[in-house]
Amino acid sequence: MGDWRGHWHGFGPWTGSRDEFAKEGQRRPGRDPRDEQTRTFLANTMTPVETGHWLLRRDQATAERTWTDVADAATWMRRVHQANPADRSGGVLLTVDELVEQKAANLARGGDVVWGYYTPAFSYVSAAVVCCPSRFFPDIPCPLPPRTHRR
Repeated sequence: MGDWRGHWHGFGPWTGSRDEFAKEGQRRPGRDPRDEQTRTFLANTMTPVETGHWLLRRDQATAERTWTDVADAATWMRRVHQANPADRSGGVLLTVDELVEQKAANLARGGDVVWGYYTPAFSYVSAAVVCCPSRFFPDIPCPLPPRTHRR
């Protein structure tokens, strides 16, 4: 997996109830790009069942959450957690910094990252960083190419 080359898109965070998140039908595209299931999926902000399907949600990709440096994606993940702290009362073994470091290493190898957890108020938070191009969905085009920096 060390040969992956590309960039990353951040999606979310989505915050809501476990019951709402469990509605998997809203988290899957339909068979036809124009069918009702796909339209519902594209309008949804919950993490798709298959992470690479985030790339289908072109209108949810932003320049501020498109990175060519994995450190920038890691910084965003840390900010998401700071804005929506996890309930750590269950004896979590890794610190947030260790988790972010672990997830950034996965991204560098071409693996997508979904970070889902409960807050102290029992809301479920889900955010994702998706590799682009996707190793698993290579036919899905990039929703928003990274900005090129001119000097």
